[in-house]
Amino acid sequence: MGVGRLIVSMLTLLALSPAAAVAGPTLLFEASSGKVLYAEDQDHYWHPASLTKIMTAYVAFEAIREGRITPETKLVCSETASKEPPSKIGLPVGAEMTVALGLKALIVKSANDVAVMLAETIGGNVDGFVQKMNATARKLGMSRTHFVNPNGLPAPEQVTTARDLAKLARAVIRDYPEYAELWAMPVVQIGKMKLASHNSLLRTFEGADGLKTGFICDSGFNVVASATRDGTRLMAVVLGEPTPNERALRAASLLEHGFQHYGWKNFFNTTDLDSLPMSIPDKGVMSVRQSVLSWDCGYRPQKAAARILTLKSRAARAKQRQKSKQDGKQEATATGAAPAKASASAPSAAKPAAAAAATVTKTKPGGSPTKPAAGNAAAPAKAKAAAAGPEQGVAKP
Repeated sequence: MGVGRLIVSMLTLLALSPAAAVAGPTLLFEASSGKVLYAEDQDHYWHPASLTKIMTAYVAFEAIREGRITPETKLVCSETASKEPPSKIGLPVGAEMTVALGLKALIVKSANDVAVMLAETIGGNVDGFVQKMNATARKLGMSRTHFVNPNGLPAPEQVTTARDLAKLARAVIRDYPEYAELWAMPVVQIGKMKLASHNSLLRTFEGADGLKTGFICDSGFNVVASATRDGTRLMAVVLGEPTPNERALRAASLLEHGFQHYGWKNFFNTTDLDSLPMSIPDKGVMSVRQSVLSWDCGYRPQKAAARILTLKSRAARAKQRQKSKQDGKQEATATGAAPAKASASAPSAAKPAAAAAATVTKTKPGGSPTKPAAGNAAAPAKAKAAAAGPEQGVAKP
């Protein structure tokens, strides 16, 4: 590859994916034992977005087990629920659905309105339900997690960490295995609507069986992904990716790496989710809004295209400078003398060949680190209608 083309490729990648060299928190672990196979920034605060709904489902499962509700209990769409932004089912005020169907809508479609309907039914109101969520988080050892709503819509105080999400994911499949099929459903049928899961790994990754995706602008595209092969279940927490495609690629690469190296890592590794050292320094709650390639977050393909044209122009000038430099060296070799240097006051005489040879230096080309797993950054489409809306967004997650 020529120097100019290489420069264009590198700059284009940076233009389309500003966070290419900055990875968000990541955690890969074995589900039954909690043994950690890989961790990065696992204790840094992050907005959970719709990963919040894993806790909402956990509290609902608990309410069913305790007999406070049943799968046939009716959820009523209140005015509060009807006003929630997409992703949602979009029921009118007063409409009903069963808890069983509501849980499918919550997990597969990531319906924000259904999360509120469950909260109001189980907790009496949203605030009462959120208190149950936070009490459950403390019970599960999620020491750096705080919830303020049941669906993950943007809220500065709603925070968690990759480690806490790993503890929650492990707990929900351990404590409520009877609901395993909900996390693995690629589509859900609600009336005439057939709604697909945002978790593309369920359709593309061998052994994928859950769990949940999430997205708001400040958190980027997140996923808690699960897969089982030969009786071994691994889970990956991936936070802060700029596109759904990169989220899936990063989770898939982590899970694949885990399965390929599980044998020796499991034999030598004794670190689990509880004994894993804290990741420091604490960066505080981070926002990746500027890196997210989503229309809802201010990304515009036209702006990106204009930036790429500018970068290509710069690369062309850099290529021309290098060509002129090479031509000068070839001329110097042919004549036995170095090309004359320009001076601010007056042109200087050509140096003898021996002196020129002593002063010629080579410049080492540099390189930029890239992420281990990369994919084609898919340009995001505009938000669809309520029933097929984005996972979450800025004003309408």
